[in-house]
Amino acid sequence: MEPIITRHLGTPDLWRLDTYRAHGGYETLTKALQEHQPDDLITMVRDAGLRGRGGAGFPTGVKWGFLPKDGRPRYLICNGDESEPGTFKDRLLLENDPHQVLEGLILSCYAVGAHLAFIYLRGEFFLSARRVQEAIDEAYQAGYLGENILGSGMNLEVLLHRGAGAYICGEETGLIESLEGKRAYPRIKPPFPANIGAFGMPTVVNNVETLANVRHIVAHGAEWYNSIGPERNRGTRMWCVSGRVRKPGVYEVPLGIPLRDLIFDHAGGLEEGRTLKAVIPGGSSSPILTAEEAMEVDSDFDALQRAGTMGGSGGLMVLDDRVCVVQSSYIISEFYHDESCGQCTPCRQGTGWMTKLLHRIEHGEGRPGDVDLLLSMGANIFGRTICPLGDAAVWPVESAINKFRSEFDHHISDKRCLPGTESIL
Repeated sequence: MEPIITRHLGTPDLWRLDTYRAHGGYETLTKALQEHQPDDLITMVRDAGLRGRGGAGFPTGVKWGFLPKDGRPRYLICNGDESEPGTFKDRLLLENDPHQVLEGLILSCYAVGAHLAFIYLRGEFFLSARRVQEAIDEAYQAGYLGENILGSGMNLEVLLHRGAGAYICGEETGLIESLEGKRAYPRIKPPFPANIGAFGMPTVVNNVETLANVRHIVAHGAEWYNSIGPERNRGTRMWCVSGRVRKPGVYEVPLGIPLRDLIFDHAGGLEEGRTLKAVIPGGSSSPILTAEEAMEVDSDFDALQRAGTMGGSGGLMVLDDRVCVVQSSYIISEFYHDESCGQCTPCRQGTGWMTKLLHRIEHGEGRPGDVDLLLSMGANIFGRTICPLGDAAVWPVESAINKFRSEFDHHISDKRCLPGTESIL
């Protein structure tokens, strides 16, 4: 089917207001403010079945409905801290089509009654920051932001906030702490941000791609959106395909298409003579799939969950027969150890010990019992931390051991990678 969110990507100067409006930009906002009440939009998004595209896949309309009606100010935060390895879709939108994200954000603020919104960007997104700020400035000048937007009586201020390059700020409460000027220590939940969020006020945190979807749902209606994808998994999804494929990139496809179609049809398949070994489907934190599992599973949230993994942030990494699973597990583990905020002892200490053990195994110094010790360490981390980073560090290693145990055992017995695999360290 024809792309929805990425339909106009590649258009010269799409990040400029004039170009965006030439392709129908802000027409949906204008019509919504004239013809719909805020609750209409909440109902529309809920009935459309839009699920968050940031990782958890939680229903967006349901999330909006959690905000208490107690008269307190409400805030909305656009989470643009895209730091999950293997994921680069939000950056594509922020750099090339920021007004689409901004229009979705304004519509969402109208729906939930927020008069102040923040766009939180990953620290390394220099071009995104410049273009998003230019888009905000243009929107103010055109009357899409500020006081009495388009004569509707709606007031909205939008502030851009840049992080400093910490992975933990992608977690919504860590992001809120950072936004408030504090160390990004994730909060214990409950209370949830919907009740006590930024600056103690009810807050909605939505991903960049999620907000971009809102514009199209409001424009075409819930019934139209429900015609795309399987039940409980509606709409399209932007997949970031990387690794050993011929055409790595971002592909927007309907949720639920077979994962093999993404790899072999859209991303061009593997190089000549190579065979598929494994797939990490939802960014580095998601459990690995064997080639056989990947060839049988669909790309929607529920199908991937039934297969023992998750769609996560949509970062699909393809491993061919040359990849050493032990080495890839070590690299991923090192990342999570580096990015642990250090608040929780199981994560702070456990990720370090896991990385040391994997380093030992990968570099030919592994000992009998090390693989079982890794599994034991993971069991002592999993579910014992405030935020999911500890779980994210365990999932890829634990799943790699369970599905490719022979490679780990070979490293310990033969002190080297499995024949046919290549070292990149």
